[in-house]
Amino acid sequence: MSSPQTTGVRAAPTPVPDGRTVVRALVALKLRLLRNGLRRSPGRTAVYVIGAVVGLLFAALIAVGMAVLNGHDGAGDAGVMLTGVLAIGWAALPLFLFASDESSDPTRLTMLPLRPGPLLRGSLLAAMIGPGPLVALVLLTGAALSGADGAASAVAALAGVPLAVVCLVTLSRSVAAGNARLLSSRRGKDFAIFGGLLFALLVQIANLGSQSVFGKPGEHGVDLSPLAPIASVLRWVPPVGAVDAARTAGEGRYGLALLQLASTAALLALLLRWWRASLQQLMVTADASTLEVARGVQSSRGWRFLPEGRTGAVMQRHLRYAWREPRAKAAVFTSIGMTVVLCVLSVVQGWSTVYLIAATGLFLGLQMVNLFGMDGSAFWMVAATLLTPADARDELRGRAYAVLSYAVPVTLVLAVPLAAVTGDWAGLAPAVGLAFALLGCGIAIGAVFSVLTPYTMPADSSPMRNAAPGQSGLVMLNSFGSMFGAALLGAPVAGYLGWALIADGPAWPVLLLGPLYGVLVAVLGLRLAAGRLLERIPEILAKTVER
Repeated sequence: MSSPQTTGVRAAPTPVPDGRTVVRALVALKLRLLRNGLRRSPGRTAVYVIGAVVGLLFAALIAVGMAVLNGHDGAGDAGVMLTGVLAIGWAALPLFLFASDESSDPTRLTMLPLRPGPLLRGSLLAAMIGPGPLVALVLLTGAALSGADGAASAVAALAGVPLAVVCLVTLSRSVAAGNARLLSSRRGKDFAIFGGLLFALLVQIANLGSQSVFGKPGEHGVDLSPLAPIASVLRWVPPVGAVDAARTAGEGRYGLALLQLASTAALLALLLRWWRASLQQLMVTADASTLEVARGVQSSRGWRFLPEGRTGAVMQRHLRYAWREPRAKAAVFTSIGMTVVLCVLSVVQGWSTVYLIAATGLFLGLQMVNLFGMDGSAFWMVAATLLTPADARDELRGRAYAVLSYAVPVTLVLAVPLAAVTGDWAGLAPAVGLAFALLGCGIAIGAVFSVLTPYTMPADSSPMRNAAPGQSGLVMLNSFGSMFGAALLGAPVAGYLGWALIADGPAWPVLLLGPLYGVLVAVLGLRLAAGRLLERIPEILAKTVER
């Protein structure tokens, strides 16, 4: 009986598909993903269609507005700024929305026998499918029309606008491919959280800047002169220059227009080269995270300051969630970010007050909402240890202590700079007292809601998803109900403070009254929630464990 060595028979090599087949397959795959995503539910289809239509209409309105500006002083500068904002957005979005578009993840194709060239062409064509590039095309067309003048501008726009769109799409996908391993890791998801908060802050800053240009609501007139210094530099940066070439050609400077188009084409070539190199590396290089040797259990020496017993163990587990779990971390830093944005905007717009620090009590109190939904299937193990009312109280008390361990320092850290900026040092003490009162009320309401109205959180660990499909109503009920309930419970402390400020009475007692009142309400809320927790464990398991 012969063996494979004696007969010389070898396994046939894996066939590598030709380039055209790969390109067609990737484009068909993108279309199939879009179609199957829309077929999952009628509601999802309606949301996608409505969102796409509204986005296109909004982009069309902006484009028409840019075209109307044609002929005004600085209209071309406005087009340059719009193109620059689009370029920054397309470059930054993959860094904190990577998990929301699985088709942009090249690591899903690493096990397939694909060459970098066809993969690059197919990925580029697939990336051009969807409402995003179409919205960019409409906006860039409006940006080009803002400074266009004559037939030469039309020719330059016909060449520059499509070139800029392709460059933006390539920029986005090359950034995603270049950071694919980072963005799919836990550190990448942490970066996504901070990127989202930074993006929200930049949106508010852009809103303030637009008010300085177009005036506040109710005011008339457009002053585009503040855009000139930035636009004078930005118009020479590709791909912005490709759109601005329409204005340059309209002014008769054909050589400069060709230079702007050529610089964008050169950037596109460099981006394609970077994208191809990233795909090549992903296809042939193993992920370093899979080669690491498993490490032992981490030491718990850093947690010795926690209480003894079950309360301390629960507190430690909850703090680990808040630091390691992307969704929990996103919730914490979003609450802090909302307070910071509110304070910054109030200072910039001139209506700031130190009492805004009370918002930390409302926002950070939301961290007690849906406590068991974050556990997911792990709540089975927690539920198995909840045998007595004392166990239920220790479980909720440990989670409340964990929230307080970062909510109290954050409140104090933000309160002092706000008092310094507003100059209201006398109001610092009562403002902090009110914040602690609202925080205690939020903890009480959140604990009750966690037991009575839990909801499922998806198990994909994406920081951008905080609930399973079909449970948006419960999310709204928990969030807004908790904030409204905390504000209602904190009315006695807020009422006394209001009386003291209006009647020139002593406001400093709120520094003592607020925390004491907050502790009292929190203790009552935790006891009430613990009394119902044991009997509602089966229902909580049914509602929080994803099927």
